[in-house]
Parts: sequence; C-alpha cells; structure tokens
Amino acid sequence: MSAGALRERVAALIAEVSGGEVSAREVLNNEGSLTAAGVSSLTFLRLIDALEGEFDVFFDLDADLDFVEDLDTLVERLARNGAAVGDG
Repeated sequence: MSAGALRERVAALIAEVSGGEVSAREVLNNEGSLTAAGVSSLTFLRLIDALEGEFDVFFDLDADLDFVEDLDTLVERLARNGAAVGDG
C-alpha cells in the first residue's frame, strides 16, 4: 500500500482510539505534534496497542517513543518496519 494510504489508516486509528478527542481529518490536517492536535497521553497508549495489533509491530515502552508524537514520523517508522494497510 502507498504511504498515503498508510497515513490515512494511522489517522483513522488515532481517531478511533481517541474516543472522540480528535477526528482523522484533524490529525491529517495537523502540521504539528499529535499532542497539539489534541491527542492525550492515554490515547497515545491506546494507539501503541492498536498499532501493534494492526501492523504486527512491537514498541518498547521503555525506549524512546518520540516518533509517535508526529503523524508523518510515525508513518515513516511503520513503513520502515514493513507495515502496510491490510496487514493486520
């Protein structure tokens, strides 16, 4: 799948796990951090869990997770680890 499709899927996952805090559109249109878009720390934890389940990746919560703070950096990291829409 294309990087654009992966980006849209990750934005949709963020909206799903946010419980209404943010929409996928807000995430996609945001040029800053996900925190600036309204994503809470609890949503970040839910997002990590959702990403691991959907894309069969593992994130060490004791490691540096700064890449999760920004949508594009997160998508790049997932793509680098072989994630693609429809994997999960």
